[in-house]
Amino acid sequence: MGIKVVATNKVAYHNYNIIETYEAGIVLKGSEVKSIREGSVNLRDSFVRIDNGEAFIYNMYIAPYKPASKLQHDPYRKRKLLLHKREILKLMGKVQEKGLTIIPTKVYLKNGKVKIEIALAKGKAKYEKREAIKERDMKRELSKKYKGKIKL
Repeated sequence: MGIKVVATNKVAYHNYNIIETYEAGIVLKGSEVKSIREGSVNLRDSFVRIDNGEAFIYNMYIAPYKPASKLQHDPYRKRKLLLHKREILKLMGKVQEKGLTIIPTKVYLKNGKVKIEIALAKGKAKYEKREAIKERDMKRELSKKYKGKIKL
């Protein structure tokens, strides 16, 4: 069946330096799965926190599934992530370091199952963001100037 990317967190790549990524399952209700299959999910402003040895994702928006009129879910509820115990312990240790956080980067379907890619990340300073924008603009201008004759 393969992998179908449903949503990406583009802001995360702008605001953070990604150190490591992990694949996690996610505990969902039926209407949430159907809504994700339609692509009605948003990762902006969402984050992962580890509570009592379990990982949870907060502020992940999953739009209500219209045909499921009676059994609607809360679009912003916290959802449990399914990770191995050793991965959770490793993440707990790393998050206690200064400036590191866990953020979701991608939601995708893998062999019919909803998976989420989470990343251990360190926040960028303003000057780092500006440098990244300048570099991207320079590459864009060079590619326009040479009209695809060189690869960057």
